[in-house]
Formats: sequence, C-alpha cells, structure tokens
Amino acid sequence: MTDAANREFDVIVIGGGPGGYPCAIRLGQLGLSVACVEEEEYGGVCLNWGCVPSKALIANAHLYEKALSGAEIGIKVSGVELDVDTMQDWKNGVVKKLTGGVRGLLKANKATAVEGTARITSKTTVEVTSSKGKETLTAKRGIVVATGSATIQIPGFEFDGEQIIGAREAVSLRKIPKRLVVIGGGVIGCELGMVYQKFGAELTIVELTPSILPGTDPECVKVVERKIKKHGGKVLTGVKAEGYTRRSDGSIEVKISGEGGVQETIECDTVLVAVGMRPRSKGIGLEELGVQIDKRGFVMTNDVCQTNVPGVYAIGDVSGPPMLAHKATKEGEVCAEVLAGKRAGKDWVTVPSIIFTDPEIASVGLTEAEAKEQGLKVKAGKFPFAALARAMSIRETDGFTKVVMDQDSGRVVGIHICGPNASDLISEGALALEMVATAEDIGLTIHPHPTLGEAMMEAAQAALGHAIHIVNR
Repeated sequence: MTDAANREFDVIVIGGGPGGYPCAIRLGQLGLSVACVEEEEYGGVCLNWGCVPSKALIANAHLYEKALSGAEIGIKVSGVELDVDTMQDWKNGVVKKLTGGVRGLLKANKATAVEGTARITSKTTVEVTSSKGKETLTAKRGIVVATGSATIQIPGFEFDGEQIIGAREAVSLRKIPKRLVVIGGGVIGCELGMVYQKFGAELTIVELTPSILPGTDPECVKVVERKIKKHGGKVLTGVKAEGYTRRSDGSIEVKISGEGGVQETIECDTVLVAVGMRPRSKGIGLEELGVQIDKRGFVMTNDVCQTNVPGVYAIGDVSGPPMLAHKATKEGEVCAEVLAGKRAGKDWVTVPSIIFTDPEIASVGLTEAEAKEQGLKVKAGKFPFAALARAMSIRETDGFTKVVMDQDSGRVVGIHICGPNASDLISEGALALEMVATAEDIGLTIHPHPTLGEAMMEAAQAALGHAIHIVNR
C-alpha cells in the first residue's frame, strides 16, 4: 500500500471530519490507496468541539439538575458541587479517546493520515503544507473535498476567546458565567445556553427571526421555550444584536434593537455568538479549478457527490445542508463507493434532525405545514409524554410524539418528537419513512411496555383515531 512518501494515491480526501474519515476508511476497505489530509485533529468539528463535547456537557447538566431535585422523589443528596475543571478534563478525555480511535481505524484500514493544510493545485494534485514543509500528493482517481464548516462571526462581536466567544470556546469554559447572553436562537445557541442555565447562569437568548429554532415543528419549539422561561431565562425574538460596550467592572452591555428600531441594553458577563456555521470552501483552490460554488459558499454536487469538474468530489457540510455529521458520514460512504466503481447515490428519503435541548427535539420528514404546502391532506396524531408511565417514572413528562400522516394513502410523511431521549427514539421514525410505512404499520407493531417508544405507537394510533391511552380527537 502506498504511503505519504510516494506522494501518489488512488484518492486524496481533504478533511478528517465525520465526512472525510469515513470516506477514507471505506475507500481502504474497498482496496483503494487513500490519503486523508487533516490540518487540526481527526474527527473534525463534531468530535473535537461540536457534537461530542457539547453532548457530554449536556449529559452532565442533566445529571446535575436531577441530583439537585432528587429530594422530591425521596433521594436526598447533600453537598452537590460542580467541579468545572474536573468536568472539562473528563470531557477532554472522551474527545481524546474518540479522536485516537479515528486514527486507529484509518491505520487499520490502510488509509494514510497526512497532517497539514491542503490546497488543490490541479484536478489530480494537492499541495500539503505542514511544519515539515510542503509536499505534493497525486490522486489517480479523484480528490474528495470534506473541509466542513466554520463558525460564523458577526460584525461588532469579534471573538476574544474569553467574554465574546463562539461554540468552540463555549464547550471548554473553566468558569460558569453568572449572566450569559446567547446571540442566535438556533440549535447551538439553545443547546449550550441551556447547559449553562442548568449550571446556574442567568440566560438570555437573542434571536433575529420570529422564533427560536427556526425550521423546527412550532409545537416542539414551544415546549423548549417554556422550559427556558420556567427556569428564569429570557427569550427575545425579532431582535437584533447591534454591538456591545465593556463596563469598568468588567461586565458587558449588549445593545439590541427591536421592532421599530427601539434600542435597549442587556448586562452580562459572557456573550456566546451562535448564529450558525459557514462552509469552508474558500481559499483551497476550488475557484481556480473552476468548481461551481453557490452564493452561500456551498460546493455544488450531483447525486453521486461529483462537482462539475471531473475527478473532484465534495461531501459533508461544505457540499450543502443539512449540515449534520450523520449526513456527512453517509455521503462519505457513498462517495467512496462511487470512486470504487460501485453503484451508489444520495437516495435517502430523510435525514434525521436532532436538537439536544431540554427536552430534546428530533424530527424526520415533513412538518404539518410543509405537508400541506405540498398539497397533502394531512392528519397528525399526537401522544403526550405526560400520559406515558415510563416518562412519569423518570420524571420527564414534557413534550410529545407526533406522527404526520397523509390521509389519502395512510403513509407517514413526518414524525416529530419533543421529549426524553427523542434523539434515540427518532431512528424508528427514520426507518418508517425509508420503508414507506403507514400509520397503521406503526400502530399495529407491538411496542414493549413500559417504554418511551410506546408514544410512537400511540401517536400513530391517534392519527388513525383509535389510540388507547388518550382521548381521540
């Protein structure tokens, strides 16, 4: 198998994140020589400062909240303390174990890890710059761009790494802010904002659009918003963050403007800017090669991950939404299969969307509004976790499971869960849509009792009008 010294491979993958490293691994499994170039640490944003570390902190916040409220169920825990340094060290250990695992998997599958910053110099060559200098790698079959995405910064709130921070810094705080302002009420802002709210921060979310978590089922959003407010947080929508000033006592005043240009200020200690992610497509040689990039910065590809330039492919966040790790991984596998000459394509029905707020939100398929816009006659069946024995027994009764059904065919076109373990429950929903299941298929499937998954069965039955444990409407 070729190594980096020979500078020639069948395929060169640029980026070792959740799209790039699975692509390289699958290429190795298929018998192709492959180099996976990464400028920071393998695992990308997801493993290093995105999905994984944030979910570790979210789990800790949930456990901390449970411990503090244990007395109401007869479990009295005294002296509960939050040791932030120990928590961060533990979180870093989880990340290190996973990134080390990625390196091990690349090696086991005969994929060559190449450290450095890559730039495409032709349809077949990539220049890699590292502390050791520069080297040129040649690809005989293709180059795969898997450069991912980066945090968006907004004018007037440039990161200083301490008080004005992005998601990268937010998962590594060694001190809990007393007052936290989150600019951006999307997934990252709500997830991390709620983490620090549970740890004692006074939370204010500032969102430009009419609702937090835009694009999410509105009923699910309402449940999460109620939870934030119940714990003393503020949610300001239709509001723009204009800038900030530092006070003599070290605190920050965030200037916001609302409807009609009315301005006010919010005092805080830390500002988390979480207005989204942008594709990392610029400055890596794509423009010079003539690769088509849309006005948002996404590399344009077809259903087999090819760009308009023969031999150049793109996968993951850089190739378009949804900007999700599991979508990137699937595209990486598809791209590898295509490069190996096998039949493959991006032919999935749905990509599950997960938001790790409290409660969690998980969705597949269409919302009721989207289904109606497509001309479907829909019926939604909804089952509340408050009526579910398992949810009661674990003291997590907020939310519901909703099944959206096309009334003419009975086919399930969307499933939305807001509640405990929604992220784990939604996989059944994804399978249902992929298998073109009807509400009757789900409703007739025996779900074990007592479990949270029963809510899926009951919601499907509710859509059909014969739920057992709620009144049918």
